[in-house]
Amino acid sequence: MEELTKPSLKLQAYQYLKAKILSCEYAPNEFLNEQKLCEEMGNISRTPMRDALGRLEQEGLITILPKKGLMVSGITDEDVRSIYEVRLLVEPYALRKYGALLPRKELLEYADLMHNPDKIGDFCEADDAFHSLMVSTLNNKYLRIAYDRISGQSTRFRIITGRVGMIMQENTLEEHLAVLDAALAGDWEKAASAMDYHLQIAQDKAEEVIRRMHLGGQ
Repeated sequence: MEELTKPSLKLQAYQYLKAKILSCEYAPNEFLNEQKLCEEMGNISRTPMRDALGRLEQEGLITILPKKGLMVSGITDEDVRSIYEVRLLVEPYALRKYGALLPRKELLEYADLMHNPDKIGDFCEADDAFHSLMVSTLNNKYLRIAYDRISGQSTRFRIITGRVGMIMQENTLEEHLAVLDAALAGDWEKAASAMDYHLQIAQDKAEEVIRRMHLGGQ
């Protein structure tokens, strides 16, 4: 039974590499060696590793360069703009269309957390969890795929920038509460508008960070 429930080697390789990339343990623009990656995972064969690498390439997390090898994809200013373009399309829409399906208990728990920030441990993780909840009832698989793909890139961007100025905690709490108050009142149009406003501010802040850190890109 344990063997039946154990993830396949290609899935294990995919999850292992993705976690390393999203945490920036494998840094953006770092070259990777396929043989060394196999050795890191206990000398697995190249077949499951190549399957995992192909999947990560499709997700935009690695680039396979002819005659050069594997490189962890970088994040440019254009990538960041694209991340927020997707978020601005998806998150307000998810609230407007599917918000009524969100569990009220969880909304109340987040409202309590936002009113009592001393209960929050890692604020960035709490912010990520809040946004994950807001789109959790989105059942359009194509929008979900697009959103899940940019979520990992958003995490990498935060780590690359050292979270420099990315979150103004007091302002973010107020913006989250505006979304939550409208949601708890059942006014999903207002909740969507509040989310749109929150993301626009976050995008402005992200672009300011880009200018300061010169991520590059065209």
